[in-house]
Amino acid sequence: MSTPLEILKTHWDYHQFKDAQEEIIQSVLNGTDTVVLLPTGGGKSLCYQVPTLLLDGVCIVISPLIALIQDQVSSLKEKNIKAIALTSLLSQEEIITAFDNLQFGYFKFLYLSPEKLQSNFIQEKIKQLNVSLIAIDEAHCISEWGHDFRPSYLQLKILKELQPEATFMALTATATQKVLEDIQQNLAIEKAVIFKKSFQRTNLNYHVITTENIYGKLLQIVRKVNASAIIYTNSRKQTKEVCNFLQKNNFRSSFYHGGLTTIEKNKSFTNWMSDTTPIMVATNAFGMGIDKPDVRAVIHINTPNSLENFIQEAGRAGRDGKTSYSFILTNKSNLFDASTKYTSNIASTKFVKLIYHNLNQYYNITLGELPEQLFDFSLQEFCFTYKLKLIQAFNAIKILVRENIVYLDENYRKKSTLKFLISSHQIFDYLNNQPSKNELIKLILRSYGGIFDHYTIINEYRLSKKLNCSKKEIINHLNDLHINGIVNYTYENTTSKLSFLVPRDDNYTINSISKNIEQQNNLKYQKLTAAISYIQNTKTCRNTQLLNYFNETSTKTCGTCDICKSAIQLKNSSKTIASHIIDLLKDQQLSSQEIATFLNYSESEILNSLQLLLEKNKITITSQNKFKRNL
Repeated sequence: MSTPLEILKTHWDYHQFKDAQEEIIQSVLNGTDTVVLLPTGGGKSLCYQVPTLLLDGVCIVISPLIALIQDQVSSLKEKNIKAIALTSLLSQEEIITAFDNLQFGYFKFLYLSPEKLQSNFIQEKIKQLNVSLIAIDEAHCISEWGHDFRPSYLQLKILKELQPEATFMALTATATQKVLEDIQQNLAIEKAVIFKKSFQRTNLNYHVITTENIYGKLLQIVRKVNASAIIYTNSRKQTKEVCNFLQKNNFRSSFYHGGLTTIEKNKSFTNWMSDTTPIMVATNAFGMGIDKPDVRAVIHINTPNSLENFIQEAGRAGRDGKTSYSFILTNKSNLFDASTKYTSNIASTKFVKLIYHNLNQYYNITLGELPEQLFDFSLQEFCFTYKLKLIQAFNAIKILVRENIVYLDENYRKKSTLKFLISSHQIFDYLNNQPSKNELIKLILRSYGGIFDHYTIINEYRLSKKLNCSKKEIINHLNDLHINGIVNYTYENTTSKLSFLVPRDDNYTINSISKNIEQQNNLKYQKLTAAISYIQNTKTCRNTQLLNYFNETSTKTCGTCDICKSAIQLKNSSKTIASHIIDLLKDQQLSSQEIATFLNYSESEILNSLQLLLEKNKITITSQNKFKRNL
């Protein structure tokens, strides 16, 4: 029989293996239920992947994100390990085939979301499998006190009934003590062994820099670091703005956010991994599957939404163990924006009820009806119809998704494309004969670069708003251009698919989840407040603050964060001033004001140094309130 080490050397790079993992793997092989808390980059997936290949049977992996599931399955397949993902894209027949492969085809891994597990059909199929291990990834989602609570995770204890002999493993990168307790209780694994690795990162130096010139300071940092880096922003628009700013200043960079196509995401990621563009500017959508060991700096130019998110993102620096840096660039305006954006974009119970009502009206669903079909859904068009704020409406829909009231398939990313088939000179000849197309063509040329050279994704809705006409008119114009051979236009009528999971009942449906909505809103505010407090605290070592937040007691300062370095500099400065004061008092007695006239230091610096000298009995105060040197 192979050993964990042999399995590792066969399928993975050995450098990924950490000391903690060996003990965790052995615990799983012994059949012990396990809770694993390893910081970002700790190699959590290896903790269930390696023992699965040694055990007889299938490993079921529960994960909340479809993109993360697909990333894990692709990674395993590249290593010639058979894995299956159950997603909404699979038909009933394909699901049956998938379970046949798991039962008879030597497939070792089954990945699915907690929502998918709620299907009675899938539960029955899982009962028939020989399951050795059940791994719950992102296990903090099971706790109402976790930073990404999902009610569907509370149903996972059914796996104990379906596969009572299987070993359970819960994994997370960020969890407080309260969350760890909830994980064990809600999964019914109270006797689990807990493997908790410290959040201490001795090679990662935390810095908070207050500056009114965020972009200017950003340039200074990337110039000084001169290596692979990640810059996190809180908006998709800003990722492109910052990327363009860096490129104009001769820094090779890419940008990444959730609105990009799969091809665009892969291109940005590949260029960054290969150091073609060493700097990545991204929203927090950039995080899955990142295992680049030589990231030297992670820079936040906005206020992080929580310390859980921050420590995960900052932890992507220095995975090779070499000295690396985490920077937060901040100012009063940034902190104010973080608070006001939370207040203006929060989805209250009343607002969620409004959105749910509008969704039902939008699709003409009557009270008590539960439609079975998937609906085409454009958030922009929905918000325009009901005069809603885009972000606030999206947050409300996310709540409806989280509470299993609606399903939104954001991975349905088909988009319209356009390419001009004639030259720019010929375009103007055409416009002379077809003035009705003038405004539209000129707008397209202003809005999209490279549209003569390659197929470009376009948004008919945005074009219609700029021209103050309907989306249907834009589509008709583009179809005319396509028929006349001016462009090659492929129309796709949606970017998302939406379905309803419960019969329509506006009041009961939302009232039943009102407590969850308000509790999660309050929790998000508390977490934002904790992040702001971390930024504003200039007295306590950054590392100590983070460790205390995650229930680790630390009395030893790191010596490398901005606060520790300031304290060291202040101490060294006080020693220098004290030395100058001793020299001054060699042959004379002087008051503090007299000393200040001789030395080019501030009054507070001189008083601090005098206090230090008095404590060390180097000087004394005379009856005339003058200082004299002790012999």
